[in-house]
Amino acid sequence: MPHPQTRRPRFERAPVRPMILTPRDLAILRAVHRHRLLRSTHLIALLDGSRQATLRRLQLLFHHGYLDRPAMQLDWYATGSEPLVYALGNRGVEVLETEGEVRRGIRWDTKNRNLSRVFLHHTLAVAEIMVAFEVDCRSREGVRFIPPQEVLAGAPGTTRHLRLPFRWQVEVRVEGKPYRLGVEPDRVFGLRFADAPESRKVAYFFLEADRGTMPVARRGLGQTSFRRKLLAYQATWRRGLHKTHFGIPNFRVLTITTSRERVEHLVAACLSLSGGGSGLFLFTDEESLRCGSIFACDWVNGRGAWHSCISASEHYKLPLSNIV
Repeated sequence: MPHPQTRRPRFERAPVRPMILTPRDLAILRAVHRHRLLRSTHLIALLDGSRQATLRRLQLLFHHGYLDRPAMQLDWYATGSEPLVYALGNRGVEVLETEGEVRRGIRWDTKNRNLSRVFLHHTLAVAEIMVAFEVDCRSREGVRFIPPQEVLAGAPGTTRHLRLPFRWQVEVRVEGKPYRLGVEPDRVFGLRFADAPESRKVAYFFLEADRGTMPVARRGLGQTSFRRKLLAYQATWRRGLHKTHFGIPNFRVLTITTSRERVEHLVAACLSLSGGGSGLFLFTDEESLRCGSIFACDWVNGRGAWHSCISASEHYKLPLSNIV
């Protein structure tokens, strides 16, 4: 009788049949690099093809060293099963290096081994949102997803050539005291609406994935807090830094957090701001995102009013409405 097939280890590479990289494999590598970490479910959603075919290619890419499965996710398998998380492996990096898509000289296997639990959960939270926007735009007629690299391509050369172009600093003054705050959204992206008036065709967003670990407010601005983020974005809008740094005419800050209660606390911090700009901010929680489409979920603005962020009839008006 033939021996039953041995189950391959999930986190150790094993000998497998030879493979030749296909265009679809390259799309997998680029997607993982773009998001830094992706679950298998994210890749199934992003790529054309069946679930089983995608899982088979992911297995081959892992065992051949093109992808890694960071060991930090092992904790999840103590109590059950979760979709596997993938990062670039060294062979995958080599492929993308030859195409000029990855900086040379980085040991990605070392980076993957040294992932912290906080980084893992936060990066996957960001990926969950970005994949949802990208996938939903494909199935929604008249709405096109604008990825971060396309936003950056339209920025001034002084920004494009920075090592960290999605990070900037802004000066704020609180109670007469000046502060210089750093700003770095979790992602910058846009949406283009084909049927909108010309002046409202594109809406830009700065994404914040809030895991509920950062204090909402502190006594001063010397330490991190969510209120400090709000002040930095408010000052960015008031000083027009989004125009000079990225060359974009508008932006909204989308914050996805852990619970409705946390949303209420963040909105309260937003309402405490002086100087206008509370309408810049939109908040929702993870449960509200499970509504089937990110375009249909409920958001609350910085004034505490719940509504649909981008509905079928108002999809382009809200992101560009008055924000004072």
